[in-house]
Order: sequence, then C-alpha cells, then structure tokens
Amino acid sequence: MLQLSNVESYYGGIQALKGVDIVVDEGEIVTLIGSNGAGKSTTLKSISGLVKIKAGSIVYKGMEISNKPAHETTLLGIAHVPEGRRIFPKLSVKENLRMGAFSVKDKQVVQERMERVFHYFPKLKDRIEQKGGTMSGGEQQMLAMGRALMLQPNLLMLDEPSMGLAPIIVEQIFEIIKELNREGITILLVEQNAYQALQIAHRGYVIQTGEIKLQGNGSDLIKNEEVREAYLA
Repeated sequence: MLQLSNVESYYGGIQALKGVDIVVDEGEIVTLIGSNGAGKSTTLKSISGLVKIKAGSIVYKGMEISNKPAHETTLLGIAHVPEGRRIFPKLSVKENLRMGAFSVKDKQVVQERMERVFHYFPKLKDRIEQKGGTMSGGEQQMLAMGRALMLQPNLLMLDEPSMGLAPIIVEQIFEIIKELNREGITILLVEQNAYQALQIAHRGYVIQTGEIKLQGNGSDLIKNEEVREAYLA
C-alpha cells in the first residue's frame, strides 16, 4: 500500500530524515519507534504532505505522492492524526467530526459515518455538543481519531496516540486500534510506548537520528536485546 524509498527531509537547515525506507502492506499495523527527535513525526508529515521531501520517493497504491499537498493526500484516503491531537478547541464534538468529512456533500453519508465513529467512541456521542477544548486528554484523543475516521481512510497514521493519557485510557485506545485494523484499515503507528506498540504491530521499524536501524516482526523486535535495552527498559 505504501512505500518510502530513500526519503530525505529537512527542518530548516537540519536534515531530519536520511534515506528512510519503509514498506506498509495492506491490512497491516506497522509501528515506527524511536527516541524524541529521531524522525518519527517527520516521517508521517512527509507522507501526508505537511513536510516537503528533498530526495527519494513516496508511493501510495502505486501512485507517486511525494510532496502532494496535504488536502490532496487526504482525499486519496490517507488520514493523519497528528501528535498533540490538534482538534478545533472552540468547535463542538459534532463540528469537529464534520470537519473530518469536509469533502463529503451528502448529509446522510456524513451522519452514517458519525454513527460509526460513535460505535468506536461512545463517549463522543454523550458529549456531541461539548466544545472540544473542554474535554479531557483521552476524550480529545478519541475525537482526533474519530475526526480522521470520518474520512473513511484506507491508511490511518497515528502519531503518539497514548501521549499524556492514563494507562486505562491507553488500553482502550490500543484496543480500538486493533479493532479498526481487524475491520480492514491499514495503520502506521508512531509511538513512544514501544512495548505497547510492538505488541499489536505486525511489523516494526526502529528509527534513530533520521535513519532506519532495525526492522522486523513486532514479536521479534520485542525480544531484540538492542531494542529492549534502548526502548523497553
């Protein structure tokens, strides 16, 4: 479904990605783990078009999407839930969700998609008129994911979905990620909670200072001594 080949990206004069190669097959959960500043978020932003790449290629479903504007990659079925959730704090839950279906004109279709979001996140239905900015961190993460699902994506990219959340909420979020995957959504997951991410991932990549250092099955990476020492201790 997705292939990054020798991708290089920069922030100002600093090279953030140094020849990154990643493959995501349809139906997989693939996780990208690494320390702060390793290039995890930049990888997702490069795919979605929020950061321009300087070299290499990004191919989605056989189509070159390198440096496509973010609104165009979204219309191709790539949904990006950014780090920090980035919901619209002054808009209600309903309005935030409708923003996720900005390209859909049929109100019935929008409503059907919203009901599907409520299936995964019942709390959002209870707070449908509440302003996003007044919700808890866990509820905001659910809203950010729900907004992405309104697109009905083929590829869902999640950037640090567990950040700042209580353990019980983290468990709920990861259960929902697994359920979404079982229902056919391919997932690319960036996560600092390496153990939790590798437990649910089919495959994983370890990125350090902008370079892929290790890759393998999730279960194999959990057992890898280098990974255990650096990320699971």
